[in-house]
Amino acid sequence: MHRVLCRQYHSTKGVFGFKPKPVKEFRLNQRIIDARVQKSNAYRWVESYRNHAHRVAAINPVPFIQSTDDCSHLLDYSRYGLSSADRIDPLGVVNSSDPPSALTVEQLEQLLQHIYCGTASIELAYIENEQEREWLAENYEQLFHTNLNVSEKKEIAELLLKSQAFDNFLATKFPSVKRYGGEGAESIMAFYRQLFICTAEANLSNIVVGMPHRGKLNVLTILFQTRPAKIFRKYKGLSEFPPDVKAMCDITNHFNTSTNLNINGKTIHLNLLNNPSHLEAVNPVSMGKTRAKQLSLQDGPYHNDPSVPSKVLNIQLHGDAAFVGQGVNQECLMMAEVPHFDVGGTIHMIVNNQVGFTTPGDRGRSTRYASDLAKSIMAPVFHVNGDDPEALTKVTKLAFDYQQKFGKDVFIDLNCYRRWGHNELDDPTFTSPLLYNVIHNRSSVPDLYAKKLIESEEITQNDVDTTVKAHHDYLNSELQNLNDYQPEKSYFEHQWTGIQQAGNEVTVWNTGIDYSLLNLIARTSVNCPPDFALHPHLRKHHVEARLKKVAEGNRIDWSTAEAMAMGSLMYQGYNVRISGEDIGRGTFSHRHAMFVDQNTNEIYIPLNDLNGGAGGKLELANSILSEEAVLGFEYGMAIDNPNNLIIWEAQFGDFFNGAQIIIDTFVLNSETKWMVCNGLVMLLPHGFDGAASDHSSCRMERFLQMTDSKEATPDGDDVNFEVINPSTPAQYFHALRRQMVRNFRKPLVVVAPKTLLRLSECVSTHADLAPGTFFQTVIGDGAVSDPKKVKRVILCSGKHYYNLNNERLASKNGEVAIVRLESLCPFPVQRIQEELAKYSNVREVVWSQEEHRNMGAWSFVQPRFENMCGKRITYRGRYEGATVAVGVSSWHAKEAEQVIKAAFQ
Repeated sequence: MHRVLCRQYHSTKGVFGFKPKPVKEFRLNQRIIDARVQKSNAYRWVESYRNHAHRVAAINPVPFIQSTDDCSHLLDYSRYGLSSADRIDPLGVVNSSDPPSALTVEQLEQLLQHIYCGTASIELAYIENEQEREWLAENYEQLFHTNLNVSEKKEIAELLLKSQAFDNFLATKFPSVKRYGGEGAESIMAFYRQLFICTAEANLSNIVVGMPHRGKLNVLTILFQTRPAKIFRKYKGLSEFPPDVKAMCDITNHFNTSTNLNINGKTIHLNLLNNPSHLEAVNPVSMGKTRAKQLSLQDGPYHNDPSVPSKVLNIQLHGDAAFVGQGVNQECLMMAEVPHFDVGGTIHMIVNNQVGFTTPGDRGRSTRYASDLAKSIMAPVFHVNGDDPEALTKVTKLAFDYQQKFGKDVFIDLNCYRRWGHNELDDPTFTSPLLYNVIHNRSSVPDLYAKKLIESEEITQNDVDTTVKAHHDYLNSELQNLNDYQPEKSYFEHQWTGIQQAGNEVTVWNTGIDYSLLNLIARTSVNCPPDFALHPHLRKHHVEARLKKVAEGNRIDWSTAEAMAMGSLMYQGYNVRISGEDIGRGTFSHRHAMFVDQNTNEIYIPLNDLNGGAGGKLELANSILSEEAVLGFEYGMAIDNPNNLIIWEAQFGDFFNGAQIIIDTFVLNSETKWMVCNGLVMLLPHGFDGAASDHSSCRMERFLQMTDSKEATPDGDDVNFEVINPSTPAQYFHALRRQMVRNFRKPLVVVAPKTLLRLSECVSTHADLAPGTFFQTVIGDGAVSDPKKVKRVILCSGKHYYNLNNERLASKNGEVAIVRLESLCPFPVQRIQEELAKYSNVREVVWSQEEHRNMGAWSFVQPRFENMCGKRITYRGRYEGATVAVGVSSWHAKEAEQVIKAAFQ
């Protein structure tokens, strides 16, 4: 029973993409336990500092209201039975020095005040794991026994001064630009500097960063090797891409970079991702990108030894108000340790401005700290005063060491300020006069730090002036020579070599496969080890049924076609990943791509034991009940490598709206904004089956509205994404394979079926999948015996065809032809014209749909059909509706009948 209940994701052996980490038993040294028993009063006192001192630490660089949170009584040693005359051996109590020596209570109090009440502090009381808690306390206390050397301090000072010089330069040269500078948070530079050093020392290979606007241009141009000329060119109103690129471009604060950094002789590849203005939305994308890097490197969760730390590091920067307010952050944290979404721990930094737009921190949340969400996953939190870049440097190293040792998330709450308003053109004194009175009457972070080093004689004023002048001269040179700068190509390189932008014509790709291979794949998809206790229902109705259908070769159903498509791609060397809620089984219990042993709870994925081929793998990522974070994660995986087929399946089609931000700002327009392509597939189950408003519609009308399809001229492959409504298993098979075999990548929205999964008429034959076959954008009517008798052509899409065809058969109507639009975007005008040309005596063309008139594809189809086919088309379907479907079953049945009858009247 224990083995079933323990958290092993139904797998003690592991499956592709998940290897259980070995459980290491931890026992505290008995000598330390004994010491704590003997000095229990002193230990309880020290623990009070570890648990409560963060509340009185000097972590706010701009205090303007005296704190009412007085916990000093909790830190009073007399509360714990100690007196000033006591001497305390620190062994087992606190890490005081090396070697430790006895301290008076007052000496120990000074030490604890220095460690826990200074410009940095830690929260760890809520962490359940004893080993983590002991490790954190020990290593955090050791931080304060060493100081940075002069060389390190100089490097930090130079970075801070350069950041300030950059903001000052932009303020002078581009005074009307919203640059979202780093002023007040310049210590971010020290954070990145230390992280880069740590990654080099640990021999990591990749860093993936997701961060918002604030300070982004500073780190891009100073640390991330982006030329300032690229920023200046954009401010001059010019494109960031070469002239031959088809792109609409974006603002500078959404820029990305992909570059190799040389850190102390080590090469590390850095990816800073494009971010939209929707704050925090980039976070799951950065996690997915990190996971995809691990897949390419066979690293982290894909490594044979799960105890080996990943060579890929995920870093996320957050704003204080946004981290608290945006629900995607909770979703991301809930994914952090879930199999198939785990990236080995993320290092988070909250750039805590203490104000969100105009909202003060205490009005923007109901918790003490902006970082309190971290407690939900028991991630340690370090609070740091942004005026102390040295403390931040030390804490950053400790955060890195924790992430590497435990493979878990860790947070740094950088308490800083925003010198100007939400942007540089905004006046924050309208709403926060007291705070900004403090801010405007204090020195900047770089100036304070430089002054400190000058006073300690570690640098001189001449050093400061030289650093600032050199960076100003560099920036000025970049601006003066702007005409010599030509935007560099930063796409379709490395793993994307061979991929290109799509052309303005619709191309056809041979996606058929020899049936002998498909037969092998289908048989493998339902094979399991002889000692595997398969569910008896599955053995009869899934395994035996599939084997029979495959042997016959003429009644291939939807799930079998899907298995054949995925298996054939794997055979060719592509990896396939399906993600979403319940995807292993499938919402409608049709897929069963994984089996669960009824005796042991072990998972088995048959297709991963496919013999022969190039070794592609199938990853089944049963997700948390989330749409935004999960789809963002899958998009992040899709943009990393074009050789991975990434599929996200909504439990029901209408659930996509929970991920609307990801769809609107990333998936459907990343190519035109950023020249970042993706071939992400979204499966959205759709169909009016009496389920009322929810779960009936995937809102295809919304997706069609978001395409850049043209109303008056034919579409090409270069639409921003594709929308299909396939009506046969073969069509679905070809659509999945086409995503990989063609030389460009486009997102694909599949209006996926529900009833067709088991509809007896909805089957395909082996001939439909044979070499030379392909996805058909339009399927003509093969049942018409005499085209000259046809007076009416009904155009429809998807599963609605079967209802129409049944009505035609029942009425024996030989004057009607039914033509299926399998592709909605690109709109297949040429193929429609070819089908209409077969019927010379047609009097009427109608569009029939089960959706309401203001929904479905009608408003998309009508103008394109009439403008380009030169014929009038009339509507047959439901009336205009405020909601998707009625909630009374008898009304639904009556409406469904009327819709079908109307198409023939």
